[in-house]
Amino acid sequence: MADRLPPLYALRAFEVAARSCSFTRAADELALTQSAISRHIRSLESHLGCRLFERQGPRLRLTDVGERLARQLNAGFGLIEQACQPFREGGRQLRLKAPSTLTMHWLLDCLALFRQEPEPMGVQLASVWMDQDSVDFSSEPYDCAVLLGNGHFGERVKCRLLFEEWLIPICSPALLGNRAWDAAHLGESPLVHPSADRRDWQRWLQGAGLGAQVQLDRGICFDTLDQGMGAAMAGHGVSIGDLALVGRHVRDGRLALPFKQAVATGDGYYLVWPQGSAWETAVQRLGDFLLEHRPQSASVQEPG
Repeated sequence: MADRLPPLYALRAFEVAARSCSFTRAADELALTQSAISRHIRSLESHLGCRLFERQGPRLRLTDVGERLARQLNAGFGLIEQACQPFREGGRQLRLKAPSTLTMHWLLDCLALFRQEPEPMGVQLASVWMDQDSVDFSSEPYDCAVLLGNGHFGERVKCRLLFEEWLIPICSPALLGNRAWDAAHLGESPLVHPSADRRDWQRWLQGAGLGAQVQLDRGICFDTLDQGMGAAMAGHGVSIGDLALVGRHVRDGRLALPFKQAVATGDGYYLVWPQGSAWETAVQRLGDFLLEHRPQSASVQEPG
């Protein structure tokens, strides 16, 4: 079999170069020269008898054969890494990726409690800003992640729902006032958008049956729900928040709910991990704890 296999270093050079279609980036990642990467890939093409890359002007592009080989090698090297991981860094921590808003308004406190368990397990948390929550276990250094999504995170990825996302308007108690809130009052109030595309306000208005009654082409735009919550707390306008993540701030009086109707987005926060992971038992234990200590939602009327 060894005689039929291409050199392992050539396969690895190709797998790394295929991820970015760049010999330069592959050389940086593998601590080699660009010419060495080029030689390895020429050697692999000669061994296989086919072209793996083609040039389009100054840019590299994978051929159809190259794309198929890259997918299979990516999965293969992932399995090799998972197989070797338990035998090195025996005491290393579970590596967890999570979005920044979730981290600041729930996960940090939850993991602090987790460390106080009778048999503590180390968790190394990376809080990352993501416009759309995602993780690539083949190229990112994580064992698991907590992501907002619809439960479909790609092939060979397992997931477990922690809690669903419900959107609801939020503001400061001072801005709430004594007047009953309706579409007209909201239309006169300053708006805060947690994202530049204003998608959260659009989803809430549609779900609440207010549709186009409120103009959304105004107000302050931010990048995250966390920033929107901060602006709302400071009295800069009415923002949109996640019912679970704003719960404690409503209970301690830092935020108020001008409307009592929450709208389900169909998404939820999931713990995700790669299928066949050597760390699955540890991930499942973390998932049990996160589910038991999921955030307590703010009290509202029956959501619509």
